[in-house]
Amino acid sequence: MATAGVTTRDTILLVARRRFAEHGFAGTSLADIADDVGIRTPSLFHHFPSKTALYRAVLLDAFDDWFLIMDDPSVERGEGWPQVERVLRTAFRFFEERPDFVRLARWEALDGGSVLVDELAAVLRPLFERAVGFLEREMDAGNMRRCDARRLVITGYGAVLSYVSDAPLVGALLGEDPLAAAARAAEQEHIVDLFRHALAP
Repeated sequence: MATAGVTTRDTILLVARRRFAEHGFAGTSLADIADDVGIRTPSLFHHFPSKTALYRAVLLDAFDDWFLIMDDPSVERGEGWPQVERVLRTAFRFFEERPDFVRLARWEALDGGSVLVDELAAVLRPLFERAVGFLEREMDAGNMRRCDARRLVITGYGAVLSYVSDAPLVGALLGEDPLAAAARAAEQEHIVDLFRHALAP
C-alpha cells in the first residue's frame, strides 16, 4: 500500500514499471501488480481503466525523464563536437542510472510487436528532429564531416542503449563485467571516440 507522501497511484506506477521492465507487457498481469502493491485487482481500475492504459502511463512517465534531461540548458546549448560529446555522455549516464528504462525500451522493441510504437515515435520525434537539425547545421557550416544525420542519431542511440541492455552477452564476449565502473567508463570513451572520428571534418 502507499506510504506517507506517496499515493496509491504512484505506488502502482512504480510497481508496474518494475514488472513491465522485467517481464514485458505480455508477461505482466494486473493481478501480479495488484499483489505487489497490496491491493485487490479491481482497485487498479480506479486508477487505470486497462492494462494498456497503465502500460502507457509507465512508458510515458519513463520517457518524461529523458525529456527532462535533454531539455536541461546544460545539455541543450552548445556548438560543434563539444555539444555532440555532451549529449553522448549524458545519454550514457542516463541509461546506466535507469536500467528499468533500458528494459522497457527493449521490450517495446522486441515484444512481438510494439504496443505503443506509433505513440512513442510521435512523442520522441521532436527530440529526434532537433538532433538531426543540429548535426545538419554543423555539417553545412563545415564543422563536421558530411554523413546521414538521421541514421547517425539512431546509431548513437543504439550504441549506448545496446551496451547497457545487452550486458550479459557483452560480458560473455569481452570476458569482463560490462557494468563494472571501469568497463562502463571504457565503453563510454570508446563510443565518444568513435563518433569523434566519424564527425571530424
